[in-house]
Amino acid sequence: MLAVVLLLIILLVWWTLEFYAHQRRILSIPIRVHVNGTRGKSSVTRLIAAGLRAGGKKVLGKTTGTLPRIIDENGLEIAINRRAGANILEQLKIIKFIAKRKPDALIIECMAVQPEFQWICEHRIVHATHGVCTNARPDHLNEMGPTTENVAKSLSNTVPVRAKFFTAESKLVSIFEEVAKKRQTEIFVAIPSRSMIADSVTAKDLAGFSYVEHPDNVALALTVCDSLGIGRETALKGMQSCFPDSGALKIYRCELRDKWCRFVNAMAANDPESTEMIWNKARERYNDQLGTRIVLLNTRADRFDRSLQLVQMTAESIEHDWFVSIGERTDRLLVHFAKFGIPVEKVVTLGYTTPEKVYEAIFEKIGPEGGTVMGIGNVGSGGLAVANLFRDRRVGID
Repeated sequence: MLAVVLLLIILLVWWTLEFYAHQRRILSIPIRVHVNGTRGKSSVTRLIAAGLRAGGKKVLGKTTGTLPRIIDENGLEIAINRRAGANILEQLKIIKFIAKRKPDALIIECMAVQPEFQWICEHRIVHATHGVCTNARPDHLNEMGPTTENVAKSLSNTVPVRAKFFTAESKLVSIFEEVAKKRQTEIFVAIPSRSMIADSVTAKDLAGFSYVEHPDNVALALTVCDSLGIGRETALKGMQSCFPDSGALKIYRCELRDKWCRFVNAMAANDPESTEMIWNKARERYNDQLGTRIVLLNTRADRFDRSLQLVQMTAESIEHDWFVSIGERTDRLLVHFAKFGIPVEKVVTLGYTTPEKVYEAIFEKIGPEGGTVMGIGNVGSGGLAVANLFRDRRVGID
């Protein structure tokens, strides 16, 4: 019994020393930007880091993204290898590594989903000088829901105390404003009706990116950089040259025998609202000249509710000629297609198969006029491998 008590005392002393050591490390970094939100966290983290770096600051970043990465002071990436699943304690190790390099700024993506863990990430781990929330969308409703308002309230846990807070959320911004007021934090809303910077992001600016970047993400990142003294043109130039997250939206032109298609990789969006926005952007981009329209849904067994939401959204909002389902538990979807109004004769169920077979099956359905394939769902459970095959076989980028 005495040994157990001594062990507990030793552990308590060790944890206390570690806690205070971490506080010294994190507070030694002058600028701490904590990025949260439903969609676009990884992209905004990279954009802010690139903009500040272009302005001459020594910046290190960390994304959770499709593939977790540390972004060093030169913009190079260091892979994060996880022996187990994602855990917020990872942030402590990352900050310890980064603090040794004595950066001017740390840009770190929040990796917590549960509301209480989001609070811990900000108020016990990061202590942001600049908090960021990209948006609040209906995702992870089991953890943060059941409504989008609940999601916004959960995300507001990372509003810092007596600091600055930035968001591109428009519909539920009042929730963040209320929390910011209580925490004596100044809030900046990066949407056109509230911000000159957001209003000034043009099609020409977006054309300078090597991938399809959302104007809200660019406006939000520019607003943060502006608050830190980095001019718009300098920051934008840095952002346009940065390496995108592996889940960033890209559009590839692919060919097989005498057919062609463009592949719109929207698998990282994975919520209905964001996916619909991407589809509408594709329609506008190609002036509705889409050819054969194919929705390719990659499913995960542990995200079946999300798959159902995407099927329903497709039935209601995406005009399509074929619906192809791949991944885990696709058999469970069959009964739901008719319920949502998608004729079963339009559905192709491939299940968990190889990327090559998916590629072949897609081109079997493409007509002589070419086509547009909208990849949605999840990058996990084989989705990333499928997207990478289209990338590797591309003959161009649309």
